[in-house]
Amino acid sequence: MTRKIFTAEQKVSILKEHFEKQISVADICEKYRIHPNQFYRWKKELFENAVDIFSTKRGRKKKSHAQDLENKIKERNEVIAELLEENLKLKKFNGEL
Repeated sequence: MTRKIFTAEQKVSILKEHFEKQISVADICEKYRIHPNQFYRWKKELFENAVDIFSTKRGRKKKSHAQDLENKIKERNEVIAELLEENLKLKKFNGEL
């Protein structure tokens, strides 16, 4: 099973579709073939970072290079954690653990 990696733009688009068109989480997840936990993780991250947008003059904040790298590392670690979890489930299923 291949895992789809969504870009930041795709994540925003999916969340925007949910909020603007009031499409249920279940329908959005089914449409884009994502797990609801993943959807809620994106939503949480969006709202946690939304404060930064409104905290600066004119609602704009220039991200530093360090912040960009931290976000990429965080996303990478989330992907690794999900893959490890899936790997453990498969090993248990196959009786390897």
